[in-house]
Amino acid sequence: MKLLKSIAVVVFALCAGSLAQAQSCGSGGGATVCLSATGSSDNIKLTWTVSGAVTGVQVYRDTDSDANGRSRVAVLAANATTYTDATPATGTPYWYWIKFTTSTGGSSSGSATAVRAGLVRNLTSVQLSALMSPGWNLGNSLEATGGETAWGNPPANQALFNAVKAAGFKTVRIPVSWSQYADANYNISASWMARVKEVVDAARSAGLYVMINVHWDGGWQQPTYAAQSAANARLTKFWTQIGNTFKYYDDFLLFAGTNEVMVEGVYSAPTAENIAVQNGFNQVFVNTVRGTGGNNAKRHLIVQGYNTNIDYTYATNTVPTDSIANRLMMEVHCYDPYNFALNENSTIWQWGSIATSAANTETWASEAYIDGQFQKMKTRFIDNGVAVILGEYSAIQRTEYDAAGKYRQYWDQYLTKSAFQRGVVPVYWDNGPTTNHASGLFNRSTGAQAYPAVISAIVNAAK
Repeated sequence: MKLLKSIAVVVFALCAGSLAQAQSCGSGGGATVCLSATGSSDNIKLTWTVSGAVTGVQVYRDTDSDANGRSRVAVLAANATTYTDATPATGTPYWYWIKFTTSTGGSSSGSATAVRAGLVRNLTSVQLSALMSPGWNLGNSLEATGGETAWGNPPANQALFNAVKAAGFKTVRIPVSWSQYADANYNISASWMARVKEVVDAARSAGLYVMINVHWDGGWQQPTYAAQSAANARLTKFWTQIGNTFKYYDDFLLFAGTNEVMVEGVYSAPTAENIAVQNGFNQVFVNTVRGTGGNNAKRHLIVQGYNTNIDYTYATNTVPTDSIANRLMMEVHCYDPYNFALNENSTIWQWGSIATSAANTETWASEAYIDGQFQKMKTRFIDNGVAVILGEYSAIQRTEYDAAGKYRQYWDQYLTKSAFQRGVVPVYWDNGPTTNHASGLFNRSTGAQAYPAVISAIVNAAK
């Protein structure tokens, strides 16, 4: 096939509509056909003009601009000038050609390219958050040091996400490590980006809202002036690549900039320096993602409070400036009281109003305390148009004291309900194992429920 005339065209699909910047033309057999392509959330629409008489029209498509290897997708009437392709995968660029015949020969138009962009609804972050509860964490998997299975969990799979959705969860948070898969210039390997995309796609295929982040990642996100410049540069490099990979995904995908940012080993209140640098990380994240364009110009983004601590967040965190209104969320975590929720060596194994042993209970973090913590988030953020994500919470099994898991289930249920009633999205921390001193709820290989009563308590508490 010989193209006598060709003009390149790039067509970008945006959530609010798409722009066909130019036509791409080809001539032969006494006719000229000029093609343009426009992507939307539902399809890619082709339109073309014809100069001269044509006797046949065929539509060809490929995922690159090389005409070799392209596939025919339609045979149309000779007088056709439009075609709608409803089969493209969301977020994948496609190139199209119109191959035409005339009484004396034929040729092809130039190639036109477009992307089918996912739908971004006209919802504020608070409105979207109302659709996301409850949530579940794919913990200790994609963020694991040494590889996805290094901490004992099997690779994430479709059966697991299907089971999480079927159980009644609406959101999955996927913590991700990036530095161990990047070169010295922080270029993320193509194979790791493809794996993250595969996991995100599996969760989306199950019908879940999905959050991905830059997790602990080796601890380079230190909120100090000494570390600020290098950390900002790495954060920018990573979120540019992540943003470009997922820029056409719909609004079921959310980005979370960091995780529990703090000075390593220092759990006391942040200094003014710590506050300024950590708030700066949030601003760099928002600016970088918005700058990648596509649906990221309007995507809902999650920023983090200092160490995701509710009290520090309430007192010190500011909301970043943004180029679009009402598309930001604030993330906090809650494991109070620590000796009950996480400390496997503690003898504090009862909690709340149902406790019967004062010696085995810490009363400072009772139901009233939990209610007050989430009320702070409502007053400080939700009531001001910024949604709040409880990105992690869970209590480990303590079968040596509570074989039935009575207190664990009550704590999980109460925190879920208290958060949900105040508009906070509760996202349970599942670390994988379903053994004692762990917080796993599902068999990570099969998706089978290990603790149906706990799962039902969480799901029903968010209704």
